[in-house]
Amino acid sequence: MTTAAPASEAARQHTLRERNLELVARAVFEAPGPLSRADVAAATGLARATVSTLVDRLVAGGLLRELPAVGGGRAGRPGVPLVPAPRTVVGVGLEANVDYLGLRVLDLTGDVVAERVLDGAFHDSDPALVLGRLGELARDVVDGLRAQGITVAGARLALPGLVDARAGRLEVAPNLGWSSLVPVPLLGLDLPVEIANEAKLAALAELAGPVPGSFLYVSGDVGIGAAIVVERALFLGERGWNGEIGHVVVDPAGPRCSCGAFGCLEQYAGKEAILRGAGLPPDAPLADLLSLLADGGRAPSAGASAEAERAGAAVRTAGRALGSALADFVNLVDVSTVVLGGAYTDLLPWLRPDVEAVLVERVLAAPLVRIDVRAAAAGPQAALTGGAREVLRGVLGDPAAWV
Repeated sequence: MTTAAPASEAARQHTLRERNLELVARAVFEAPGPLSRADVAAATGLARATVSTLVDRLVAGGLLRELPAVGGGRAGRPGVPLVPAPRTVVGVGLEANVDYLGLRVLDLTGDVVAERVLDGAFHDSDPALVLGRLGELARDVVDGLRAQGITVAGARLALPGLVDARAGRLEVAPNLGWSSLVPVPLLGLDLPVEIANEAKLAALAELAGPVPGSFLYVSGDVGIGAAIVVERALFLGERGWNGEIGHVVVDPAGPRCSCGAFGCLEQYAGKEAILRGAGLPPDAPLADLLSLLADGGRAPSAGASAEAERAGAAVRTAGRALGSALADFVNLVDVSTVVLGGAYTDLLPWLRPDVEAVLVERVLAAPLVRIDVRAAAAGPQAALTGGAREVLRGVLGDPAAWV
């Protein structure tokens, strides 16, 4: 007679199987190219028979895809390359920001399956109306994906402010005029949704590109947020509220900020502040400012128009203010790479001289190490990409839940 294994032993066996399934999934997803079952066995240290069983589960569950077999030049059966499966399981990135609402859907290959960006003006807005509108946009897209047989694993909602992700609570978003808010129910979506700070999700999106393991990411739009990445992981601080570089005071005698303080960085280097300084409406397209700068706005010259010179002066003011705040961060957290995203990505050619000059002036370690200031590589609305990737990272962390 066969005796059943004790419950504790059965639990350990179950945990081991799920752990091995994760190992196999990660081996394929994190490899620079397709792997065969034999490659996976070598990478994980698992027996080939075990790997084959686990791969079959992942393929049947739609997480992995088998490519046509290829000969390896050796005796035996040809290898069957394994890759992440396209358009089977997807993650959704959502964002409510001051001047747009956005949605981006990524599949397990990293491809964009769907995207919506709706421009608007959401200063001091009603969160129920704004998030309800974003929820409607998401619902339409999610329903379409499900109709195609695609599994929607969940969503991340990016918000520009202090976010308590564990409690699902937005504490304050000064530029939106929102505070003490539980935003997820206002979306009205029937899928798991978690919230996160916009800049932190945008920083995570950069990890898919050519960045070092540690860097400071700064997202410059109407508000200015930052994220500290250390060895490819976010440094969150005690409550996850770090990185509010937009509210670093660069001039105590400066104008009042939406947060109530005076002389915050956003009042000099926020997108609306730069546009106003350039003589443009605060809701003007960034392309209008870039056009003026291209017309000779970097420095006064005989051929530059008065409008171009004013735009150049506004950007120089922003560059020095930004450099001052960045110098404080670099001195405090000791990073040598600064990645500028949002509007700063396009403005960097004109911001760079003043930013780098102030960094040289104010960073104590500047004589010893070069501070690399570079443009973000994740593209527009990077928090949408970061949010979708975080959902899929959760799938990869627990593939048993999806197969």
